[in-house]
Amino acid sequence: MSSSEDKTCAICLGSVETGQGQAIFTAECSHSFHFACIGNSVTHGNYLCPVCRARWNDLPFVMQNLNLNANNSSIDHESFHDSRNLFFPNPQQQPPVRRRPVFEPEPLQFSDDEPLPAVTTDVSPSGLQNVSIKAVPERAAIAASESIPRFAVLVGLRAPSLSEDARQMQRAPIDLVTVLDVSGSMYGSKLNLLKRAVNFVVDNLGPLDRLSVVSFSTHARRIFPLRRMTEHGRDDAKRAVNSLLASGSTNIVEGLKKGVQVLEERHHHNPVASIIFLSDGRDTCNFGSQLPTFSNQRQPPQYLLLLPASICPGNRENQDHDQREIFPVHAFGFGSDHDPLTMHAISDSSGGTFSFIESYEMVQDAFASCIGGLLSVVTQELRLMVRSASHGVEIKSIPSGRYASEISDQGSQGTINVGDLYADEEKEFLVNISVPTLTNAEGEESERKTSLLDITCSYRDVVSKEMVQIDGDLVEIRRPESPSPPDLVVNLEVDRQRNRLNAAESIAEAQRMAETGNLLGAQSLLSNGRSALLASPSGQAGDGLCMWLEAEMKETEQRMGSRHRYEREGRAYALSNMSAHGYQRATTRGSRAAAAFGGSASFYSGDLSATDSASFNGYVTPLMASMVSKSQQLNKTEDATASTPQQLNKTEDATPNNSQQLNKTEDATPRQE
Repeated sequence: MSSSEDKTCAICLGSVETGQGQAIFTAECSHSFHFACIGNSVTHGNYLCPVCRARWNDLPFVMQNLNLNANNSSIDHESFHDSRNLFFPNPQQQPPVRRRPVFEPEPLQFSDDEPLPAVTTDVSPSGLQNVSIKAVPERAAIAASESIPRFAVLVGLRAPSLSEDARQMQRAPIDLVTVLDVSGSMYGSKLNLLKRAVNFVVDNLGPLDRLSVVSFSTHARRIFPLRRMTEHGRDDAKRAVNSLLASGSTNIVEGLKKGVQVLEERHHHNPVASIIFLSDGRDTCNFGSQLPTFSNQRQPPQYLLLLPASICPGNRENQDHDQREIFPVHAFGFGSDHDPLTMHAISDSSGGTFSFIESYEMVQDAFASCIGGLLSVVTQELRLMVRSASHGVEIKSIPSGRYASEISDQGSQGTINVGDLYADEEKEFLVNISVPTLTNAEGEESERKTSLLDITCSYRDVVSKEMVQIDGDLVEIRRPESPSPPDLVVNLEVDRQRNRLNAAESIAEAQRMAETGNLLGAQSLLSNGRSALLASPSGQAGDGLCMWLEAEMKETEQRMGSRHRYEREGRAYALSNMSAHGYQRATTRGSRAAAAFGGSASFYSGDLSATDSASFNGYVTPLMASMVSKSQQLNKTEDATASTPQQLNKTEDATPNNSQQLNKTEDATPRQE
């Protein structure tokens, strides 16, 4: 449909632009009509979209006592603001009795956040265990006369667990802002499911956590200030969330600006601050209404330059003097019509994650997985340091993904800035070094060794608030005259990490190729990468991580099968994978939640086998798994006891591919390229 058709009512051919005194109805297929026009059509039994012929699940219902017609330009603002009473899933359903939402005027500055409770000095919760460090060389031995220009050492970190009895006291409280798209395309089941998901978040925040809610469509509004989630705070937050209405355009820039403003202007500060950002569309208010094409070479839209530097650090005018805090944005692309390039760029630059919610009913599980991590931060400001332990051992490279790393002192020292760690979260890095020949090969052969690396990490403990430094074991390697065959076998943990890095790079490169229109080349790259992965030592051993990576690459390859499919789902799927691998942190991808599993398998101990691959989920922590399981159980209970948004779509649920049919009416009509 052309842009001119988008602004025209297909029934009377009049303008449906806002601000002209007429009520507008936007259907779930995104087509808009004058309310009077479409209401009259529905009362005569026409339940299909006049434009695309899609069958609507949510129909407009015109109340007899409200005169809405094309000539009435004096509609009562209060009645129109409460227009949710005009929309019902079924024409025979009677309007429910609901209270009209009452919004307090926004202050000029958002320094009205609720104060934090005073720190009780006489309460001393049991402290956390320390972060654990492991180091595994690529091979067990190197010949004394051999020099290797590139030898890998795997360095792994694992955060401590949270005890069940002191969980709230052993993790960092959070200031969380949800920035929610309530534009017209969110009307109906999507908005209902979003409200349900945010209410789940509200229920799982603790009394020390604070929540603020920002909604945006054509304009953005803070509908709930930053308040503690006590019993009263939860009740008020839910009332605010449940009052949300869907209408208007999509102004992503203003929504994120408002969310950042809440955090930047708060008077009190919890240790962790994050933004959860959800949108189902593209910014239509800031030069972002055009669909990305193959010719744009993966360039995000220019309006990202309008975003605050605290979520897009590259927008800082003065890098030396602007030291504002960076707020991670965990972005959720909802359905098939969102802008994955933009949302991934925002999350990536801020240190957050990008998730692709392909199936609408999965939004609560996706939020559950995210907050399962955010509500379990146990260490902050973590920094990993590796130092050469012998003359001639030089650090060559540290492929650290999206974590900033640096090699200094002519290769004798390397650092990786990791930041926050969730409970039980693991990070693994390969440190590539050069190993020289052993010049003084004296003494017993069995005692000849070369010291490779000294490893330390420092971080802030969220319980004690003190900085902690942990020293790892010295990494050494034996230097016999002639290594035995077992000494030459590549360690499976190192091989597994190489496979992870190779898979991540293959997906990223395939995505770059797909953006230029080379879909066949992208598919071939992924196919060759899968073959190489399965032929590797860990792949031959049936390693669980390798099986998971292979399945992930295969799915990415399939979603690049055509231009239409790539634009609809492949782009977002690939970018959510890239986000997960870049930060070694779980994301929701496609029709699977980040923790939709029977349990989480860890590859930290290196004991995965082929039997683990079915339940293996990369980067999922136990608390993330627990939170998603809680969400799924709640959904089952609510579905069994009440009429839910999912039950309004029984016809879709009966089809084999309901996640696709729940998306917009592109499934009912061919998409116009």
